[in-house]
Amino acid sequence: MSRPFSPRNSSASVLFVRVNGKIRAREVRVIGPEGGQLGILSLGDALTLARDHGVDLVEIAPNATPPVCRIVDFGKYRYEQAKREKESRKHQHATKVKEVQLSPKIDPHDLSVKLDHAIGFLCEDMKVKVTLKFRGREMAHTEYGFQVVQKFLADIAAYGHPDFEPKLIGRGINVMITPLPRNKRAKAPGQTEGGESPAPAAPRAEAQRQTIQMPVEYPAQPEPEAPNPSGFANSPFAQLAVDR
Repeated sequence: MSRPFSPRNSSASVLFVRVNGKIRAREVRVIGPEGGQLGILSLGDALTLARDHGVDLVEIAPNATPPVCRIVDFGKYRYEQAKREKESRKHQHATKVKEVQLSPKIDPHDLSVKLDHAIGFLCEDMKVKVTLKFRGREMAHTEYGFQVVQKFLADIAAYGHPDFEPKLIGRGINVMITPLPRNKRAKAPGQTEGGESPAPAAPRAEAQRQTIQMPVEYPAQPEPEAPNPSGFANSPFAQLAVDR
């Protein structure tokens, strides 16, 4: 027999709460509609009391001895639980982790690029995982890898601190960097005193000058020839002198 899938909505935990006839305990500790303690009652008496108030008997603490039930409208109870869960999620901060990979023979320019990326992640309150992997015979000289990692940590010390010392795990060195608090962290590169990005530089004076248009000299066009009196364009008798 297949089991139903658990729902994925925010009120999933509320759907599994036992209500009214689904409660299995013989005796329950009852909380009244106003929030006051009514003592321990039998399940039948608690159901009758909830029916008299026109609401439901909701089991809110099933693991207690005896279970704790509350006389309340189940729809209202579900709304309050969903609202409480939403507020708790609002205050939670999901920590993101970015990874930066290094190598023992990394070029200084590439190392500075990786450092800029890590600083950008830390300034956005993200953790940075630094991983340096050894290949082949590089495992015979792991001290060079530790030197690269230590230099990386020294250059980034103004923005974050390592959670632990760099460790050699397998064929690589791993270390996790946590961003410093904002009041103790250095300003992000390119950030002004007010926390804003610097304004773009003023255009150069040469770009502000008006472009002077020089007159364009065109080659002289030949004057049109006089029309041939004979009426033919290529007349063989045009150059002959005629005696009159």
